[in-house]
Amino acid sequence: MTLGLSRRTLLLAALMPLPAWALPPRALQFPRDFGSHPDLRTEWWYITGQATAGTRVFGYQVTFFRTRIEETQSMQSAFAAKQLIFAHAAMTDLAGGKLLHDQRIARAGMGVAEASETDTRVHLRDWLLERKADGYSARIPASGFALDLRFAPTQPVLPQGNAGLSRKGPEQASYYYSEPQLAASGRITLQGQPFEVRGTAWLDHEWSQVYLHPDAAGWDWIGMNLADGSALMAFRTRLKSGGVLWAGGSFRTAGGTPKPFAPGEVTFEPLRIWKSASSQTSYPVEWKVRTPAGNFIVKALLDNQELDSRGSTGAIYWEGLSDLLDEQGRPVGRGYLEMTGYAAALRL
Repeated sequence: MTLGLSRRTLLLAALMPLPAWALPPRALQFPRDFGSHPDLRTEWWYITGQATAGTRVFGYQVTFFRTRIEETQSMQSAFAAKQLIFAHAAMTDLAGGKLLHDQRIARAGMGVAEASETDTRVHLRDWLLERKADGYSARIPASGFALDLRFAPTQPVLPQGNAGLSRKGPEQASYYYSEPQLAASGRITLQGQPFEVRGTAWLDHEWSQVYLHPDAAGWDWIGMNLADGSALMAFRTRLKSGGVLWAGGSFRTAGGTPKPFAPGEVTFEPLRIWKSASSQTSYPVEWKVRTPAGNFIVKALLDNQELDSRGSTGAIYWEGLSDLLDEQGRPVGRGYLEMTGYAAALRL
């Protein structure tokens, strides 16, 4: 880094808490809102999915983060790190019983990392997520695995919360939309062996000024593609002292209209705990989730889907491929479960 700002200094600056700031309602506008919003502090594009090649089943996630560094905005140098780009990628190999993970970080600019403001096109060196007229593509040559996938929309964009304004606390919120039921295809390469795959995926795009309340430790989140074409999202933010600060979510049937959930309508009840031998952190890997759309069981397909991102965003968290079951234990969907703030309170 130049101008006397080390990587550690920039990371600490990005993670410094800001005062609570409620976002105003606004209409989402596309394709503009597919792109980045560099005036706000935090943003991410997040694709999760399942893929099959014959009897082999894989899970994967690709996440690009953008963080605005307030302390450098007035600097005139082209080398000033005004925006940081982080990227995570992970692949769950169910047959091998393992999770592979890679991560990157760079300042935006100089051709190294960029997030377009006009549409989804975010890259970090040779990692790329891009949207075109026929859908998204992700090319991720990671350590030990590679993803070269395409994602074709089969349903309209799903605005979360109140027409795209998703509350996360008393004064915390994000602009947030999802694209569930993406038809995924392409190639996954695992330790040099290629697999032609097909499956379904889920995309989230969120941007915010202050995402978490100062007393919040982290969140639990699910994004589930149901076999009948429906889409279920549910989340809760947890307090550092224990208990729940906020909750929400939505449900949309195939061809239907979104039904947002109020905070008191969503509950997460842990059913089974798994402890990581690496971090000594305990995570609920099986949940009962109650929503206005029904009560469900969320069950991890592999217990050890913990990610250590201390080399980029600084967090240890759990994120992995999971089944969605009805109350009778029958599979009704599949997607991703994410749990943050268990190893330590998340700083976002």
